[in-house]
Amino acid sequence: MVRGRQDRRWRLVRARREAVRKSVRRFSERIRRRLRGPVPWLAGGLAVVVVAALSWVALATSVLGVREIRVTGSKIASVERVRTVAGVAEGTPLARVDVDAVRTRVRTLPSVADVVVWRAWPTTLVIDVSERVAVASVAVNGSYLILDAAGVVFTTATDRPRGLVLLRVTRVGPADPATLAALRVLAALTPALRSQLRELVADSSTRIRLELTGGRKVLWGDAEESEMKARVATSLLSNSVRTIDVSAPEVVTVR
Repeated sequence: MVRGRQDRRWRLVRARREAVRKSVRRFSERIRRRLRGPVPWLAGGLAVVVVAALSWVALATSVLGVREIRVTGSKIASVERVRTVAGVAEGTPLARVDVDAVRTRVRTLPSVADVVVWRAWPTTLVIDVSERVAVASVAVNGSYLILDAAGVVFTTATDRPRGLVLLRVTRVGPADPATLAALRVLAALTPALRSQLRELVADSSTRIRLELTGGRKVLWGDAEESEMKARVATSLLSNSVRTIDVSAPEVVTVR
């Protein structure tokens, strides 16, 4: 008996039509007719209408329009200045705002190093500004031009800014070789040299010198090997010399 039960194989077969009760067959037929009827088409059409309506609201009306332009990170350029340059009118559908174009426009502001723009639904456009970092100043006509590490002049000051090295160059800007060489030297200075530096002078990209406190000078030459020149000059600061020439750091001369 046990072996007989183990040898039995079950199969699933479809019952003949006459074996199914008429009430069950009628119910199944009604279900099939309904599935073939207009209900699925109506559901699909309704979904299309809903999507179209939502798209219209988002793209063609001011329901989800810009109500606020939130500016963060900008201190040199005022919030209103950033909003004006962004060029996004109030009520513009937020979905239609070209965030890349807004970013390009805001980056034209001199003080802006980079900017990120995104949509904060339902009605806010966010402009997050990263400002340029001041590293030096240049005296011109009674005011001071403020430069970043790339030589870009991005703001001005009426008084000499504290904490910034004063550069003396003939032409200032990121396209000026003397300005760029001077900034390379500045980046290589040791804390001891910076603490005694009054002015960094670049008559040209190959004629750079440091004007130190007490009337001392460091003749630098060009911006090559600036790290080595800075170490050598620092080691000689304690000597009672007026001029240190490190333009050829392997053969230093002092006077």
